[in-house]
Amino acid sequence: MINNSAIQFKYNALYKPNQLICGIGQTAIVTGWSVRQTIAKHLPSDNYAVIGNLYSPTRGISFLIRNLLANPHVRRLVILNATKEDKNAGGCQCLLDFFNHGFTEGKSDTGRDCWVIKSPITGYIDREISATALEILRQNIEVKEAKTIAEAVDLVNSYSTKEVLEPWGEPLIFPEVEVTPTVFPGHRYGHRIEGKTIAETWVKIIHRIKTTGTIRPTGYDGKWQELIDLMAVVTDEPENFYFPEPNYLPIDRTFLEEYISQILDDSPYREGVKYTYGQRLRSWFGKDQVEQVINKLVADIDSARSVMSLWDVKDHEENQSPPCLNHIWVRIVENELSLTATFRSNDMFSAWPANAMGLRALQKHIRDEIAKRSNYDLKMGPLITISQSSHIYDDCWENADNVIQSQYAKICQKRDYLDPVGNFLITVQDDKIIVEHTTPGSGEVINCYTGKTAKQIYRQIAADCPGIQVEHAMYLATELHKAEIAISMKKEFIYEQDKMLITK
Repeated sequence: MINNSAIQFKYNALYKPNQLICGIGQTAIVTGWSVRQTIAKHLPSDNYAVIGNLYSPTRGISFLIRNLLANPHVRRLVILNATKEDKNAGGCQCLLDFFNHGFTEGKSDTGRDCWVIKSPITGYIDREISATALEILRQNIEVKEAKTIAEAVDLVNSYSTKEVLEPWGEPLIFPEVEVTPTVFPGHRYGHRIEGKTIAETWVKIIHRIKTTGTIRPTGYDGKWQELIDLMAVVTDEPENFYFPEPNYLPIDRTFLEEYISQILDDSPYREGVKYTYGQRLRSWFGKDQVEQVINKLVADIDSARSVMSLWDVKDHEENQSPPCLNHIWVRIVENELSLTATFRSNDMFSAWPANAMGLRALQKHIRDEIAKRSNYDLKMGPLITISQSSHIYDDCWENADNVIQSQYAKICQKRDYLDPVGNFLITVQDDKIIVEHTTPGSGEVINCYTGKTAKQIYRQIAADCPGIQVEHAMYLATELHKAEIAISMKKEFIYEQDKMLITK
């Protein structure tokens, strides 16, 4: 042991430095989902080495362990496992299990070799870190769990009264595998993606972002791939929610049950615990906005004023982590209740499926309450989310690619080909191409195009129908080109839509 209790250590944060609060002591503090600044304000900097959050056992533990290996003066670790969010995410428990039970060889959910923590909660450690180094860490750091912020502060303060310990060795640094995505040209602003279920829509979203998203530095550490102003429309999510089998979503039903309560239910204020969306909706502004919306629609079923706001003007200055979900609108059109939500920032890989299912549960709650309090029997309409910054963090790129490779083609094969813009019936008469535009339901003719060339007609259709589905447009171009060939070689070919050109 070092007898000089006044010795100071410098914490060298190799990974996620902007997300850590560094001190000069020997005790590291993991705060889970609790706000790290809340603990820091109760402690002098010489009582701790570092304070940081741990949100995910599959994404965060490797970075945490790499930092501990690079700082052998850290000999004590306090893990705050205090909130419902901590229990739901499982990161703190998984970290405790690493120190208590160890790890084994295995593979990540993307098939990459890794160390798997011996825990009922799935947690990974990069295989590039040696097993010897991990065992050194497990044997040389004293670990304590705290259930409250006060308990964590007391533990750290008690450690500060003990003698300073020798570092367990020299810093250990291991290489990282970096995934670099291939980005194709595409629009940066304004995207619309539609699917029947949240799972289907999610796969389409991550495919769009990974294909054409711009790679930019995040506001914290690392990079993300981003599209701006992405609108996702979910049309037919079942009331009990669809989970694919096997489940490729980043959440399961157990996680969802807890998450839904964070959107539907109010919660008392607790120091250091992040607000929930339910708290913002139910009590933050002194009004229950969910009840306000229900009562508004019961009184006026056609109201366009059913708005809920989660953004507080104080968030500009006083909040280290302002809400990502900002506004919610509920509308009833033709006996169908839809819900639209806007996000200022949206982690589309890890968070959006839970966001969407939680909002769908809120949409159903409002629909059901209106039915109880009125004679309206409303159908569930679409769920729409608009994400100003829709992004995938770099530590999820490999997982996103794996989901795309395994699921995207299957989803494309299952889709139906009904285009909301309608259908187009193509014939050739008197050396002209005639195209009748019909409605998607009744088949009523609403427009007619004529011309001698495919280009002349498809330009007219594109101008009149800018929302036409891409595959439908490509199909039309093919058919119009066949019709043009039949006209130009009228003595040889006969044109019939959806058939090969036949000779006379």
